[in-house]
Amino acid sequence: MPLAWVTGASRGIGKAIALTLANAGFDLVMTCQSRMADLEAVAEATRKLGRTVHPVQLDVSLGEATEAAATKLVEAHGCPDALINNAGITRDGLFAMMGRESWERVLQTNLGSFYSMTRPVLRQMLRRRSGRIVNLTSISGQRGNGGQVNYSASKAGIIGATKALALEVAPRNITVNAVAPGFIETEMVAELPLDKILPFIPMGRAGKAEEVAAVVGFLCSEAASYITGEVISVNGGLYT
Repeated sequence: MPLAWVTGASRGIGKAIALTLANAGFDLVMTCQSRMADLEAVAEATRKLGRTVHPVQLDVSLGEATEAAATKLVEAHGCPDALINNAGITRDGLFAMMGRESWERVLQTNLGSFYSMTRPVLRQMLRRRSGRIVNLTSISGQRGNGGQVNYSASKAGIIGATKALALEVAPRNITVNAVAPGFIETEMVAELPLDKILPFIPMGRAGKAEEVAAVVGFLCSEAASYITGEVISVNGGLYT
């Protein structure tokens, strides 16, 4: 069976991605920072599909410690065929009043984790001459969003990293793409005033996590073998 890693898989989009890939035939290594009970529930659901699943508690924001942990996961479970860098957080606030901790925590989690999780995996993918890397960015990284300078910066960085890395590794049959959700029905947007946001979305509704996961599943499939360096938006027409 092919193997996929999914970070931030305990809920929301990460959970939907894990289930989508399991249905597509992938065994899984799934991580979360702290919500292990939720991650175990996702693992149990994927095992019912006949998959081998390894739930792992891992804080992806810890730099060298995260990279060391990812290296050990490669040693224990082998190089994944697909790496999904999904883990992310928000610490919203006006930039003029944003503390350094809010800035650094978001950058370390959302962008720093791309470095820490991808490097150990990529070395093995390069030797094997195949692989899929899918990075979750955001509409905030494409167009910016007031009150989210830190989040927008981190997600814009993911877009730049995706495009640059795709050029580096394409000769080794490794694809690197990004998926940019808009307003998706998850805990991250649960407290936002959707009644004020929905009128600006041409499709008139928030998206579903499964709709994002379907795009990720496609990018991990053989059907997407000639697609790399792309950012695919899932936003109901809010930003085109």
